[in-house]
Amino acid sequence: MFTGLVEEVGKMKGIAKQGEAMRLVMSAARVLDGVMIGDSISVNGVCLTVTAFDSSSFSADVMPETYRKSNLHELRAGERVNLERAMQAGGRFGGHIVQGHVDSTGKIVNRKSDANAVVFKIQVDDADTLRYVIPKGSITIDGISLTVVDTTAQSFTVSIIPHTLGETALQHKHAGDTINIECDVIGKYVDHLLHFNKPDKVKAESKLSTSFLMENGFL
Repeated sequence: MFTGLVEEVGKMKGIAKQGEAMRLVMSAARVLDGVMIGDSISVNGVCLTVTAFDSSSFSADVMPETYRKSNLHELRAGERVNLERAMQAGGRFGGHIVQGHVDSTGKIVNRKSDANAVVFKIQVDDADTLRYVIPKGSITIDGISLTVVDTTAQSFTVSIIPHTLGETALQHKHAGDTINIECDVIGKYVDHLLHFNKPDKVKAESKLSTSFLMENGFL
């Protein structure tokens, strides 16, 4: 489990592809402190397993499912990525519950300044994902824990403070770039339990609402 608080920005050192399988090598520093083979590290919001490491980098494999559902297949050598180690028990929980399991990718429609903040508008590739995106709720963008500002039928906006922008790879993202999206896991579990074993038609017509979540103690 992660919290969505990026620990450092690493760089892609090497990429090997074979069909929809990949092996990534990323330069890093802070996340290598105490690292062991088999540890989990979030790379742009994707939970990957450390398969090898040295004093300045680590390697991880990407399976076809991850290749298809995330933006990792678009990475290029030298590109910056957000890195976070798995949360330690007893640590500060400064973000929200993040699994590192991408729900959908999205495209940055635009970014514009709003006083000291920068507002990103994101169009979601899988519109069904928006059922879990709630204004003022939590969302993860490329591994960064953020708060949703507003939503439309196909998009949502997030507002980024200068510190977050300066300390993550998001500062290098612009209109047209692809980002990974992970919605709040609590909403996904509530939705699944409400519609478990029900016909697809019923599930498609049912929608979670902010008022429902508030009434039942989720917000």
